[in-house]
Amino acid sequence: MAQPDNQSKRFFESLSGAGKSIAVLTSGGDAQGMNAAVRAVVRMGIYVGAKVYFIREGYQGMVDGGEDNIKEASWESVSSMLQMGGTVIGSARCKEFRSHEGRLKAAHNLVQRGITNLCVIGGDGSLTGANLFREEWSGLLEELVQQGLIDEDAVQKYSALHIVGMVGSIDNDFCGTDMTIGTDSALHRIIEVVDAIMTTAQSHQRTFVLEVMGRHCGYLALVSALACGADWVLIPEMPPEDGWEEKMCQKLSANRAGMKRLNIIIVAEGAIDCNNKPITTDHVKDLVVRCLGFDTRVTILGHVQRGGTPSAFDRILASRMGVEAVIALLETTANTPACVVSLCGNQAVRLPLMECVQMTQEVQKAMDEKKFEEAVKLRGRSFENNLKTYKLLAHRKLESELPHSNFNIAVLNVGAPAAGMNAAVRSAVRVGISEGHKMFAVNDGFEGFYKGQIKEIKWADVGGWTGQGGSLLGTKRTLPAKYVEKIAEQMRAHNINALLVIGGFEAYLGLMELLEARGKYDEFCVPMVMVPATVSNNVPGSDLSIGADTALNAITDTCDRIKQSASGTKRRVFIIETMGGYCGYLASVGGLAAGADAAYIYEEPFDIRDLQSNVEHLTEKMKGAIQRGLVLRNENSNENYTTDFIYQLYSEEGRGVFDCRKNVLGHMQQGGAPSPFDRNFGTKISAKAMLWLTKKMNETFRQGRVFANTEDTCCLLGMRRRALVFQPVVQLKDETDFVHRIPKEQWWLKLRPLMKILAKYKTSYDVSDSGQLEHVVRNIRPKESDTSGAM
Repeated sequence: MAQPDNQSKRFFESLSGAGKSIAVLTSGGDAQGMNAAVRAVVRMGIYVGAKVYFIREGYQGMVDGGEDNIKEASWESVSSMLQMGGTVIGSARCKEFRSHEGRLKAAHNLVQRGITNLCVIGGDGSLTGANLFREEWSGLLEELVQQGLIDEDAVQKYSALHIVGMVGSIDNDFCGTDMTIGTDSALHRIIEVVDAIMTTAQSHQRTFVLEVMGRHCGYLALVSALACGADWVLIPEMPPEDGWEEKMCQKLSANRAGMKRLNIIIVAEGAIDCNNKPITTDHVKDLVVRCLGFDTRVTILGHVQRGGTPSAFDRILASRMGVEAVIALLETTANTPACVVSLCGNQAVRLPLMECVQMTQEVQKAMDEKKFEEAVKLRGRSFENNLKTYKLLAHRKLESELPHSNFNIAVLNVGAPAAGMNAAVRSAVRVGISEGHKMFAVNDGFEGFYKGQIKEIKWADVGGWTGQGGSLLGTKRTLPAKYVEKIAEQMRAHNINALLVIGGFEAYLGLMELLEARGKYDEFCVPMVMVPATVSNNVPGSDLSIGADTALNAITDTCDRIKQSASGTKRRVFIIETMGGYCGYLASVGGLAAGADAAYIYEEPFDIRDLQSNVEHLTEKMKGAIQRGLVLRNENSNENYTTDFIYQLYSEEGRGVFDCRKNVLGHMQQGGAPSPFDRNFGTKISAKAMLWLTKKMNETFRQGRVFANTEDTCCLLGMRRRALVFQPVVQLKDETDFVHRIPKEQWWLKLRPLMKILAKYKTSYDVSDSGQLEHVVRNIRPKESDTSGAM
């Protein structure tokens, strides 16, 4: 395996946790992924040499004290909890901690065990309480001295309390982070229910009114409405205008007239009208029945949204945040403010806890004062863009309201199918029509293009596409170079003024071939943009691709089941082969989400000594309390060390200690309904691409035609760290390993040491992105940023 560099080695020496004690607690409402965060804090803490303690039942356990409530954690004590929902160490509301006397008891209990570092996983109330505790700490210690409960030496030794927070809340209502732990899993529960309800609603031509959680925040309602293409959504941050009842009924009626057999209305539990009066699901139902006579049912999802297994996204987010929290605790000084580790785009950041809390409170204040537009802005750019995208896609303009551009845009899928492609196509078609363009669908990629499989696609044609897996347009790997003349003919015949290509590495290569063909064929002198969609996540210029999240969830779910199958079997190791070509993203990030012991990938060369070392590591592990092992292998990681070879090697070398099983996951990783993340990501990135095409067509329209022949009119739209960025494909050539079809540099390689650390391997961890405390501003993301959070 790759050797640690000296800089990283020095980091671990300088940030030793020896002699330090860290306690972790979960407080307030539970959220899926909390256990993954607890596991990461415990294992990272032990890894750096600190003593780590569980505080059970949140602040109640801290106040009550005792061996059962504050207990030292071991490495094995957090095994098998990664895939569990809720919080294994318990959570409770604690009135006593809100009083000075309660905090005094809590301080005494912590000092008795030498704990001065707290990792609090909870919502804004829990984190505010932790900050107050930190501010009072020195005064509490003085009181304990006066009462004779501790001596002066203890005051000197434990003079400062350090706090780092992680936000665990399914509502995603905390300012300063794109995604809170548990939100993605809650969306999974909602979308599973909505997908199931839509099939029965279609059968009976019914209208369903769904209530989702979100007393003060409409994030779950808004994103689930985007992810399922709901007809109407009601959220507290943007109450409907007076007369909304009539408008909603008109829209439902128009959709039915357009041959749609069902209607879905999503209501956040905190939904209000513009006079701050609650809008209930029963009120909405009665309205639909009274005005339209539709067969209407109400479904209140309730605590289903909090339960169940955490998604791959939440496991990875929680693991990253847990490790970052420990590093932040080790770096704190007496003058460092309490901070929250959070996610901005695709990057872990640290923000002052109270700045985030104050902004979160400002949102509620703005809503109370009916300043709803301000409330939406305070929620952050991600929330604002979700709302704009929903409005753009859900509300069809009348013909008279549409701008008349006289532009024609073609959309096609290229490469292997990826879940979320259909959501991206739907978004493109509807945004294009809203902008006044004619939209053309190309079937079967570039192959269908040169054969003339092109037809106009209308608004209603893409109804219900968001939840469909695969590619409804059809997709092929064919590249256009051989057929540019025929494709140019089709471009001319249909007067195509712009191209949107949704696909993987073949789409990237195809766009470059069309760019080269501009010199010979004027038909290709039009704006062209590519949106990355591939489970392999191997497209240069983007940290993430549509479809990769769905594939990760398929891998994680399968690994959970496989591990569970061994629950009655002693000492077994599973070797799992994942897809990805030469890109090790699925194996590495899937390994982190599933709690793998090793993941073999092409990007990190390995030899027989590494394989032997891993076998010895697993042999040692099996002698302890943990008696299951999981090893992932990317399909093209090594041409000689095949999955069969590794399976046979492990079987032979582990003989007498553990036995082995192997599984090749294959195309199940490409199939299935898209995850909420892929639906939302595909929808938003495609909408942004269409608005860019509109802008470029207008800029390049000369003498009655579009003529675009500059490099910046042929781009790839990808996520780079914190932002969605349009990048000319020509400029991405130097970043590409064309032989192995991967980017030369890949951000997720930085996550590999996390998997190794959490599996008890000694390794280095690159902390170049860590240690910077930022400040919360009104828009903490760059102007181009438009992301709901990423892995």
